[in-house]
Amino acid sequence: MSDDDARQAILDQEHLRLLSIAYLVSAGMSAFFSLFGLLYASMGAFMAALIARAPVKPGEELPPAFIAWFFGLFGLGMFSIMLGFGVLKLIAYRRLQQRRSRAFCMVVAGLSCIGVPYGTLLGVFTFMVLGRPTVVRLFEGRPPADLG
Repeated sequence: MSDDDARQAILDQEHLRLLSIAYLVSAGMSAFFSLFGLLYASMGAFMAALIARAPVKPGEELPPAFIAWFFGLFGLGMFSIMLGFGVLKLIAYRRLQQRRSRAFCMVVAGLSCIGVPYGTLLGVFTFMVLGRPTVVRLFEGRPPADLG
């Protein structure tokens, strides 16, 4: 193995390590921000309870109950999607460490591009690193080729 190949192997290992750390941080952030969905869901449940118990005066109209349920369902949907993204990023973190499932990591990178601007940067950097032929060989379990 030449010096250039050794440098490239070290560079690939370091970039994959940094990517895995970035996916771990991104998974934690997604899980944390998913809690805002629970906040919306609890606000919807609270509003539905208020509407159901509110005394109705003659000639007064209450807001429709579906608005409160919409808030709650929107919050649960937001929570589920964000938590799902967090789980996918956590799995990608493990797969990058294990040098397995390159295609799965690329799919998660594409999904993380939705999160502008940091998710987009993470996705683009993932595509750049995982697209290198030397990294492809790492994920296939083959030793780096002697290009010299």
